[in-house]
Amino acid sequence: MIKKITIVAGISLVLLATACKTKDLKMNAAQKEGISNKKEVVYQVFTRLFGNKNTNNKPWGTLEENGVGKFNDFTGSALQEIKGLGATYIWYTGVPHHALIRDYTAIGISNDDPDVVKGRAGSPYAVKDYYNVNPDLAVNPANRLQEFEALITRTHKAGLKVIIDIVPNHIARKYEGKNNPKGVNDFGANDDVTVEYKRDNNFYYIPNKHFEVPDTDRPLNGEKNPIIDGKFEEYPAKWTGNGSRLAKPDRNDWYETVKVNYGIRPDGSKDFPELPAGFDAKSYKEHFDFWKGKDVPDSWKKFRDIALYWTEKGVDGFRYDMAEMVPYEFWSYMNSAVKVKNPDAFLLAEVYNPNEYRNYIRLGKMDYLYDKVEIYDKLKDVIRGKSLPDGLSDIQNGMADIEHHMLHFLDNHDEQRLASPEFAGSPEKGKPLMVVSTTISTSPTMIYFGQEVGEAGNENGGFGTHSRTSIFDYVGVPNHQRWMNGGKFDGGQSTQSEKDLRDFYKRLLNFSLKSSALMGKYKEIQSVNRHETQGYDSGIYAFTRWSDTQKLIVVTNFSWLTSSNFELKIPSEIIQKWNLKDGNYTLTDQLYDKSSIQLQVLNGEGKAHITIAPSESFIYQL
Repeated sequence: MIKKITIVAGISLVLLATACKTKDLKMNAAQKEGISNKKEVVYQVFTRLFGNKNTNNKPWGTLEENGVGKFNDFTGSALQEIKGLGATYIWYTGVPHHALIRDYTAIGISNDDPDVVKGRAGSPYAVKDYYNVNPDLAVNPANRLQEFEALITRTHKAGLKVIIDIVPNHIARKYEGKNNPKGVNDFGANDDVTVEYKRDNNFYYIPNKHFEVPDTDRPLNGEKNPIIDGKFEEYPAKWTGNGSRLAKPDRNDWYETVKVNYGIRPDGSKDFPELPAGFDAKSYKEHFDFWKGKDVPDSWKKFRDIALYWTEKGVDGFRYDMAEMVPYEFWSYMNSAVKVKNPDAFLLAEVYNPNEYRNYIRLGKMDYLYDKVEIYDKLKDVIRGKSLPDGLSDIQNGMADIEHHMLHFLDNHDEQRLASPEFAGSPEKGKPLMVVSTTISTSPTMIYFGQEVGEAGNENGGFGTHSRTSIFDYVGVPNHQRWMNGGKFDGGQSTQSEKDLRDFYKRLLNFSLKSSALMGKYKEIQSVNRHETQGYDSGIYAFTRWSDTQKLIVVTNFSWLTSSNFELKIPSEIIQKWNLKDGNYTLTDQLYDKSSIQLQVLNGEGKAHITIAPSESFIYQL
């Protein structure tokens, strides 16, 4: 039984030592997998919010009232600042054209019905046209695709790579592919709508039933709109995006979307070729060869072609929404095709079922999955006083074979902001979580724009509520706007605490990019210190990381009430692996260059006196 503990502000301490090379050190996991031996850092931006300078933040405000960011707001200066923070990729969230409440009929875009759109600015995961981009994001909406292509070029020029969303599980209720390449039929154009299921139908149907709008709150907060009438014409009704088979879905269903059919029969059985035994060990090239000439469902071809279209335009990778709702055989088919075109493509999937992780990595050929229900949820429980940090070791050891593929994050568009009262409670209390999240594995690190300046998501956008920065409304992001400083991107309006926090992120992320140890081995030292070290409080967690040229000891204090003092023990097993002889080693802080401490090795065991104060982080090097 775990007692409830009060874990308050944090401090993280990274002790770094360099030792002689040892011949018995094995190649690290990343090298074994043929993966680049360096950390990657993904900077997620909600594209329409990033450049918005308007601070009005009226609930349910229009674009004119609350403003919107544009592709052009990502200037060379902005991109260089993001790169300087430590990012290697930018995930431009919300780029594909999705349903929204704004009149663009002058450029040939039909109006969307507020009865089946969430918010005014609309959900980025109700895509309306996969072959074009959100018109809100362009200075000249008629040239929106060209403006995005220019952004891809600017991003590459800044030394960064581009990720965008693809949402294969569902599309907007009113999908209109008005920009389809020649020969591409629209979704559902050739469907047999008289039956619930047919393998090459793009949708599932509810024959002889009209779609009914769910009982929801008033669209647009009750604002008068000629289209709002509580109805949406769809006959026959289609299954809803989250799988609801009701003609009138529930208000909590993804009623603004329809489910895409990938050849999974209504009883759950598969209606397509399956991968032979042993294909979990095959390369993407072998997967690609397997699918050559195979008869696959029509939806597979449509989404493969969408991914290849954006790959040809220079997009370097994709974040796949709710990937586990689509069979991994399809992912094998599509991802292998993407990798053949771009072997370095960054393929990230939203998967929440740990029992399926290895299937989506090894059979679905995903590069990375969200590490949400393991590391993220554990860290959130720890900082909220619901759990001890000791279980982090079990999580890391349990995923040792796939840890490189489990992308770490503490903030994204779906989750409560790290600095919100519902999560860490303050940006400073989030610091130890960030250090552990960044340094515990070889996986990429992701941060969400505004996280680095302590954005807490306090705004009520209208459809979206506080603690999460709304993805449905036209809103401003206050902490980020102060750093943006009217487009100068220099922190000119930031508070001192916001500047200090961004400096912390910059130091930590750039350190992670350069550290060979963070792409090396992991070994917890939590157990021995928890049982044997006096003063080793319940909120402290420690582990080691090393390569053949760099040795790290990471010590984190999740408590935010008191400082702690103790003699950290480094077991003989680690000392031997590091080939350290008896003696004293001076460890000098590299993160803030504030102090030095002594690592004493005696009789083959190490000790270092640690003083951990609230919300501090150190990196010490021999």
